[in-house]
Amino acid sequence: MNRARIFNFVSIFSLSILAILSACAAAPKEIQTEQSGGPAVSGASGSVRWTAPARWETKPAGGMRAATYIIPAAEGDSEGAECAVFVNLGGGVQANITRWLGQFEKTDGEPKQKSETINELSVTIVDVSGTYKGGGPMIGQPSMSKSGYRLLGAIVEGPEGDIFFKLTGPAKTIAAAQNEFQEMLKSLKK
Repeated sequence: MNRARIFNFVSIFSLSILAILSACAAAPKEIQTEQSGGPAVSGASGSVRWTAPARWETKPAGGMRAATYIIPAAEGDSEGAECAVFVNLGGGVQANITRWLGQFEKTDGEPKQKSETINELSVTIVDVSGTYKGGGPMIGQPSMSKSGYRLLGAIVEGPEGDIFFKLTGPAKTIAAAQNEFQEMLKSLKK
């Protein structure tokens, strides 16, 4: 009986290591920061570039994140916002939008979603506000309810895989950063 348990443990452990190695092999081959301040996410067959707003503070990338930007709080908000950029999360556009919407306990009105083409790239944008419960520890966010929050998200269908821009924070701060977010999306280039 003990041998069976040890065998099961070793099997599960080995499969876990293989899954992690496979995920690493599927990750973009190069993630770097350009001197202009905007990160470049490159894959094996090309790249997608964008320029982050100058007033957004760039934090080191890590884990599942290709980039993290901190946006200062708007007047009247006690905290700022964060724009996290993820690459190749898997699941496709609609599955990830559904996951983002599920990060709200309740929404203030109907979430908005639209698709457009920016510089020959398909981009789906989602806008939702309400009581945010966070993305959870796997996404690097604590799970806690915060009312009056807003999420502006964009999923870019790049040549090497999807790129996810997720801007979350207090509603006033997101409203103040909305035009900058849109300008960043307009700067997308293959």
